[in-house]
Amino acid sequence: MTITTDAGTGEWVSASADFDAFVAARSTALLRTAYLLTRDQLLAEDLLQTALAKAWLAWSRIEGEPEAYVRRIVVNTYASWWRRKWRGELPTDELPESGTAAADVEGANDLWDALGRLPRRQRAVVVLRYFEDLTEAQTAALLGCSVGTVKSQTSKAFAKLRIDPSLARTDETSEEGRA
Repeated sequence: MTITTDAGTGEWVSASADFDAFVAARSTALLRTAYLLTRDQLLAEDLLQTALAKAWLAWSRIEGEPEAYVRRIVVNTYASWWRRKWRGELPTDELPESGTAAADVEGANDLWDALGRLPRRQRAVVVLRYFEDLTEAQTAALLGCSVGTVKSQTSKAFAKLRIDPSLARTDETSEEGRA
């Protein structure tokens, strides 16, 4: 950690001021990325907190723009969490109601459900490319792969989304409404 003196006050200022400013400025965008990957607000907050803790440890070594570095930590941490066997099941006192409440919303969560069924790498590529609006090169650099891999994973993800039953049902419903 770099410690310097503030020229105006002569007080000691650490690199944590830079880190604090970064967190204040970019945590909302990073939380959005974490949420799109996990599809759960609490898990997204945990994921971001873990990633920021890892970034803090490496803060003095980060050169250039730190957001790409931290975003990569978020994606890699998410990938390592996905490899764990436990998938976040929580015990409850009450049994859930039958599926009628979800049917009332009719299609509101179909896209989220379809994204959730994608393999983790394909979901990461779709989230980074189309929700975070990163270029193919930025996505490749962030995931540590080639641009061709990003393109092929995007193509495979879209192919799976095209044949996903929940999204196909939505397309049929919208075509019936036009007729």
